[in-house]
Amino acid sequence: MDITAEMVKELRQRTGIGVMECKKALKESKGDIEKAIVILRKKGYARAKDKMSRDTAEGIVGSYIHLNGKIGVLIEFNCESDFVSRNDEFKELVKNIAIHIAASAPEYLSSEDIPLEVLEEEKEIIREQFKDSKKPPEIIEKIVQGKIGKFNEEVCLLDQPYIKDDKISIKELVTSHVAKFGENIRIKKFARFELGKP
Repeated sequence: MDITAEMVKELRQRTGIGVMECKKALKESKGDIEKAIVILRKKGYARAKDKMSRDTAEGIVGSYIHLNGKIGVLIEFNCESDFVSRNDEFKELVKNIAIHIAASAPEYLSSEDIPLEVLEEEKEIIREQFKDSKKPPEIIEKIVQGKIGKFNEEVCLLDQPYIKDDKISIKELVTSHVAKFGENIRIKKFARFELGKP
């Protein structure tokens, strides 16, 4: 049976799990979404969504300096227990996301962090581009929403496609590790420094 994008989307919305894990579960269940949820639960993934609201008071501050010493990143990554913060896989995840930040230069952690004036200015720029297109206003607004989604992917860390696997976002990468570690983990904040830039 063919696994459609709609099936993957529905399973992702219901579980909060990444694209690849949902595809695997759907293939294993021969396209049966209910069975796929059970498969994911057995693997511990489906519980990740519930864990995402739990408090994270432990963690580490990770860093990455690009080889030529011209770009540096600091990242605070939180978890629930010092057991996980000492875990090598957790440290590796923090390092990989710091490397991603160095390469992709996100400006914000999530779309909620984008100042309203920045968002409105971006929307105005998009509307201006379609001003003479003779498209109805409601179509232009749909285009604006679509382009704002792309804008979020460019400037928000959690929405960016992961540089080591662009089929998943940073948010999906973190969620898959919540399932793996069995506790909530989250990026609290980050700072990227580039020589000569404000």
